[in-house]
Amino acid sequence: MRPGKLDEGEIEYALSSLKGWTRNGTSITRTFAFKKFLDGIAWVDKVALAAERLDHHPDLDIRYNKIAATLSTHSAGGLTKLDFELAREMDALG
Repeated sequence: MRPGKLDEGEIEYALSSLKGWTRNGTSITRTFAFKKFLDGIAWVDKVALAAERLDHHPDLDIRYNKIAATLSTHSAGGLTKLDFELAREMDALG
């Protein structure tokens, strides 16, 4: 069963525990920067494994050594605990 959409207070609290992530409507975003292109691609591979394990997949935009990540639970129509869980995992990998 997928988690339900978080309310405004829950979103603000969860977002306050993340560094570098910002809210954009029903999504949270962060841009990760790497020294080299292949460092970023290696990070994407690790993120893909975490996303598969959580069955929750980010939108990733790769621009040379910068990767913009966007998280939202489309099936819930907004942000859920899964978005913040994956964000924390992505931070740990970056």
